[in-house]
Amino acid sequence: MSKKSQGYACVGLFNPKTPENVGSVMRAAGCYGVNSVFYTGTRYDHAAQFCTDTKNAALNIPLIGVEDLKAIIPVGCVPVAVDLIDDAKPLPEYKHPKRAFYIFGPEDGTLKKDITDFCRETIYVPTKGSMNLAAAVNVILYDRLAKGDNFSNHK
Repeated sequence: MSKKSQGYACVGLFNPKTPENVGSVMRAAGCYGVNSVFYTGTRYDHAAQFCTDTKNAALNIPLIGVEDLKAIIPVGCVPVAVDLIDDAKPLPEYKHPKRAFYIFGPEDGTLKKDITDFCRETIYVPTKGSMNLAAAVNVILYDRLAKGDNFSNHK
């Protein structure tokens, strides 16, 4: 897939809990051409030595700890919250922006309202239960790739 079709995508992780999931997010980022991954909180920092980024994506894709995801929205990117909350749009109906900053909640919680408030939209993966963080990132990024130019806002 060409860069033109991919657009530009970054991932934000709000207070991720486990290094296994962050490692798997980094692997997904490498697979789907994500430009950078940002995270907040300190839980990951304390457990980073146990990271499972088996493809060493962090050597090519920045993994950056930040205080505030809103403060680092990449230029021109549309912030999109990904969470199982009321009024979220189901992923099959969603049209991805060309430049997106997908923000995911922690494995053991949900995004805070101050985060969903600054996001243009909130989307969710319709499932019978909640997915783990890495699985949700994979599904969202695959959907973005699969929809490409024909089924998204990419132009």
